[in-house]
Amino acid sequence: MTDLDYLQLLSRSYPTALAASTEIINLNAICRLPKGTEYFFSDLHGEYDAFNYLLSSASGILREKIDYLFARSVALREREELAVLICSPAETLSRMRVELEAEEYDNWCNITIYRLVQVCTAVSAKYTRSKVRKKIPKDFSYIIDELLHADADDSKERYYEEIIRSIVSTGSSDAFIIQFCDLIRECAVDGLHILGDIYDRGPHADRILEQLRKFHDVDIQWGNHDIAWMGAAAGSQVCVASVLRRCFSYNNFDQLEDGYGINLRPLSMFAAEVYGDDPCERFAPHILDENEYDPIDASLASKMHKAMAVLEFKLEAQLLQRHPEYGMADRILLPQVDFQNGTVTVDGKAYEMLDTRFPTVDPDDPTTLTPGEAQLMAQLTATFQHNTLLRKHVRFLLSRGGMYKVVNGNLLYHGCIPMRSDGSFDEVTVDGEILSGKAYLDALDAKVRSAFYTKPGTPEHESAADYFWYLWAGPKSPLFGKSKLSTFERYFIADKAAHIEVYNPYYLHVKARSTCEIILRQFGLDPAHSHIVNGHVPVKEKEGESPIRGEGLLFVIDGGISKAYQRQTGFGGYTLIYNSHHLALAQHKPYAQIMEDPRQSAPRVRIVENMPRRVLVADTDTGAQLRERIGHLKDLLSAYREGTIKEQGE
Repeated sequence: MTDLDYLQLLSRSYPTALAASTEIINLNAICRLPKGTEYFFSDLHGEYDAFNYLLSSASGILREKIDYLFARSVALREREELAVLICSPAETLSRMRVELEAEEYDNWCNITIYRLVQVCTAVSAKYTRSKVRKKIPKDFSYIIDELLHADADDSKERYYEEIIRSIVSTGSSDAFIIQFCDLIRECAVDGLHILGDIYDRGPHADRILEQLRKFHDVDIQWGNHDIAWMGAAAGSQVCVASVLRRCFSYNNFDQLEDGYGINLRPLSMFAAEVYGDDPCERFAPHILDENEYDPIDASLASKMHKAMAVLEFKLEAQLLQRHPEYGMADRILLPQVDFQNGTVTVDGKAYEMLDTRFPTVDPDDPTTLTPGEAQLMAQLTATFQHNTLLRKHVRFLLSRGGMYKVVNGNLLYHGCIPMRSDGSFDEVTVDGEILSGKAYLDALDAKVRSAFYTKPGTPEHESAADYFWYLWAGPKSPLFGKSKLSTFERYFIADKAAHIEVYNPYYLHVKARSTCEIILRQFGLDPAHSHIVNGHVPVKEKEGESPIRGEGLLFVIDGGISKAYQRQTGFGGYTLIYNSHHLALAQHKPYAQIMEDPRQSAPRVRIVENMPRRVLVADTDTGAQLRERIGHLKDLLSAYREGTIKEQGE
């Protein structure tokens, strides 16, 4: 396409010189606005309630904004109540209706609406009026727009008073307040970055993904738990077995059956029959959350858990036998079991087995599935492949996600960039090509997508589907980054020395600024103005660990939103916040503590870097795109004025 052809196409959207000039004016003005606030979360692990609260409260920033606006005019308890209202409007309104008489409630609504107008005006100040209008709920769009842009003088004071009085007198206050709170929350978070591991451990990753699908600007960097679910949706039997085993391990039956509608009856019948006389004590689920919709007998859950674990170990062995290039022959462990003596050899050492009941394992051919197991896996895999909601979520993960993202000077990824002990990038062979660093992650991104966009049954598709498991647990997977996944050892070996998983050298080397600088340059970023953000490894602050590495160049933000990690971390997770003034880390209380008293839920926020000057839209990736568009529009304007392109009439 020639430049003239492009300008002809552009003229369809801007058919006159005046239209082009107006858009240039508009875009130049937008570039001078402060950048919106970006929020970074990692390792949500199915904790929908906790994530929803943190997102609704803008990680405590809304409370800070309320204190800034009303510290001198509104009592502390009322400010706390206003913050809770914005986060949970329906629940708060129901409670206030019970606590207050009808007339008191109407007066409270009247005052509250005035305060909400001020909060919303403050959080939307960075946006153009047109952008805010697009966010306003349609039921009250005209009224909210009028209130948000009230004149500074008192010439319309009675007009605005009457709007609010009428909202209350017509009985519309509850609906209005709820929608106004929705708008405030929408304006408080301009961009959302999720650094992987949405799935597993917690009860409702499905609800988190439904919430993210509705969010206006979100990107996702895949985690190893996410990639395993994507592999299951792509038809990988070993990934199906893997995600089911973890769901049973953490009692996540609600997510499977209520969330995704996965039919577990064939598995429950199989487990009850095959493991009927086995107490499966080693496989009792970790009860972090009770199942609300699908309570299941603990004994049966343990049997289902063991049945799926044995299937997973068989399927892993088969996959690794198919792919010697993975270099993981030492993880084919079932053939290393001495069934007669009840021992298993791992890394050359024989260990006594804690459980020796394997009714489906043939000692002479331990990795082959029984006919019943093969039929069961075919049924379960088909259920995952054809699950409508899961397919929708995977399409979302593909369209909004990737192995990494570079945005506004920040490099985001879930786990690590695999390194050698000397600090150089490790080399990995992918489809016959030796790769490292950014090129390795780019190749993995393409390979993941090929599992969904190549024809099923072809060698390309089968290779890609198998590779999901390597990304889940391979020693050089950037999403995993450990020497091994010691699931087998944790189930069957008492000696904890056999459980040890050694982290990739990356995690040691990124403590040095020089390593972080090398990584940033690898991805085309200037270390003087850039940062790395990643998750995956919980930060144990109570043991003295810091989320800040590389002398301020890297932030690890897996802080324990998942209840499974909170004993290690001592708190309820991090949010990294990047606004036009600074970068800040918000350290949250565990969600259970927050719910005991939502008014005392404010996180500990610490500024980790002040910007040398206020960051404008012009300084962001969006600003670069706008400048490019302004350049094209100026070319179009010149073409109109020179007569190269004719205007399209009035």
